[in-house]
Amino acid sequence: MKKVPKKKPAPRKPAWRSKLLKWSAVVGVLGLAAYGVSQMSSIAYTEKDIKVVDFSSLDSTQRRTALEAANEARCVCGCGMTLAQCVATDSTCPLRDGNIVRIQAMVAKAIAPRPTS
Repeated sequence: MKKVPKKKPAPRKPAWRSKLLKWSAVVGVLGLAAYGVSQMSSIAYTEKDIKVVDFSSLDSTQRRTALEAANEARCVCGCGMTLAQCVATDSTCPLRDGNIVRIQAMVAKAIAPRPTS
């Protein structure tokens, strides 16, 4: 009698639960990455850094608008800093007081009601 060699069992496919778990993990990681990117801010210097300007009269949207403007506008002394950076970090800038007034104007502009169309 001849011995018939045993066939190797076919490799088991992963159970549907483990596939579901892997896909859930991938979707979760992608979701967290998307959330992180959406929360990235162009606001390097916040109202906590610019303590000489009062932002308390602004709601969150207005505050963000004013802070974005202050973080985008440049100090004109030639230092290359933004207004927010200059006011927050450089107390020796000869234009610092003027920069404070410019940021206060940005706050006032953010408060002003927008015209309706």
